[in-house]
Amino acid sequence: MTALKIWKTKSADADFARQLARELKLPPILADVLSGYGFADIAAVERFLNPKLKDVSDPFLIPQMEAAVRRIWRAVDKGEKILVFGDYDVDGVTSAALMFKALGSLGALCLKPCLPNRLDDGYGLTVEALQRGLEKEKPDLIVTVDCGTTAHAAAKYIKAQNIDLIITDHHELSPEMPEALAVINPKLGDSDALKMLSGVGVAFMLCCALVKYGRTRGFDLRGIELKDYLDLVALGTVADVVPLLCENRIFARHGLAHINKFPSPAWEALRSAASLNGRLDAYHLSFCVAPRLNAAGRLDTADAALELFMTGDKKRAGDIANRLDQANRERQAIEKRILSEAIAEIDGYFDEKMNFGLVVGKRGWHVGVIGIVASRLTARYNRPAIVIGFDEDGAGRGSARSIEGYNILDGLHACVSCLTGCGGHEMAAGLEMNEAQLDALRKNFNRVASEKLKNADLRKVQPVNAWIGLDEVSEENLEELERLAPFGQNNLKPVFAARKVKITGQPRVMAEKHLRFNVSDGKETVAAVAFNQAGREIPNGELDVAFQIRKNSFNGSENLELNVLDFRKTNA
Repeated sequence: MTALKIWKTKSADADFARQLARELKLPPILADVLSGYGFADIAAVERFLNPKLKDVSDPFLIPQMEAAVRRIWRAVDKGEKILVFGDYDVDGVTSAALMFKALGSLGALCLKPCLPNRLDDGYGLTVEALQRGLEKEKPDLIVTVDCGTTAHAAAKYIKAQNIDLIITDHHELSPEMPEALAVINPKLGDSDALKMLSGVGVAFMLCCALVKYGRTRGFDLRGIELKDYLDLVALGTVADVVPLLCENRIFARHGLAHINKFPSPAWEALRSAASLNGRLDAYHLSFCVAPRLNAAGRLDTADAALELFMTGDKKRAGDIANRLDQANRERQAIEKRILSEAIAEIDGYFDEKMNFGLVVGKRGWHVGVIGIVASRLTARYNRPAIVIGFDEDGAGRGSARSIEGYNILDGLHACVSCLTGCGGHEMAAGLEMNEAQLDALRKNFNRVASEKLKNADLRKVQPVNAWIGLDEVSEENLEELERLAPFGQNNLKPVFAARKVKITGQPRVMAEKHLRFNVSDGKETVAAVAFNQAGREIPNGELDVAFQIRKNSFNGSENLELNVLDFRKTNA
């Protein structure tokens, strides 16, 4: 896709920027960026720059928390058996490991956590997964993590077994809540900050509530440090792509610090398997660690990923991490093949004026990777996309991904006559259907998507935080900008733009797909790299460039360069 991007500069408040620079002693480049973040006052900026654990909200702000805490402490006191039920993605795995460890530290008798099988059980808390999980031993209490909000059938099944159920989750609510002793979902409350929590964030809040309740009752909690589990909270939070703001920012910042300072056998093994050196940041968690952990649940079961964080044995952790790395390589090969087939099909008919909702499906496509493929297609065509894998009997399971401004779940609901089931949220959803309805879904989904998107400008947006001169690309400024980290959803790494620069020398193509060149404004010359842009034509004359500042390490030396995200002819 070669359509030009729309450059949009974030609104900044020059007066507020000067106030920030003066009162907080910030360099102008950092103050300019922060002034466009929409903070209400100086105090809010200080909290953002210095996220502290003491600023985490009271866990009892989440409705039904006290009922859950009382029931769990009763189970601890009576020696009742507790089963933690998680999910197969990174958020679900880290949530399960966290809850199992934290409850164990409080003296609870916990059974081995149960995770659903993506291929056999489907998503979350299902009767099928429960039946398998209850085969060996029946618990007195089940605590779900990262699932359960819409699991009505499973909740009824649990009640029929005379087992108490506590649900902790962060997914969208259904009109009626499942039958449970407590449903701990921040979306039932009034706190906008807590509504942003991941599944592991909600689980951690329950753990905080348990400790807080225990201390007020005089329980002996010596030696219990919930901070020791923040590595899991950070990983699940970053991997689940929730906004890295408020509590999520606090958890990610302190969790990353814990990972780097006190690495467990699991983290040492993951570092080795992924060939990661130096300090880990949110990027490494998102793009290096999470894919390896998710690969287990995509191709088989997530049990290996869970065991990695449960074992304290270095050799065992190393063996598991290497297995996960191999599974990830297999996942990449499968994904590459399916993506290639999907692109070939779409490119055969795609017309940007006619096609607004994309649907592809085929027998034999692995349902464990179709969500990733749907995301790739959405990024490539900037259209909502649905990818379905069908089995030999024509039964299909699909994943849907969307673009900003289009509610994919509403789109699926409008095509419900073609489906046997669907669920999810605004940007991502899942579905089930029969292969005989594939053509009908293609037509209907494109029709309902076109009603919303036909008159919309679907060009990709290139955000710009601030316009700067090349003389502001410095080690000192890069170090100051790191105070905005960890970067991720709703807190992206700042993008800068420079006007009227020229490319000096001949651009070089690297690995047949990247461009390397120098840019100059007449005073300063800076090295630059434009990843995956080797096929673009570079206009003659002066250019505007949008970029991030990065440090390039090569052969033991480091130098600053521009990571060029886009370029255009000046005054374009």
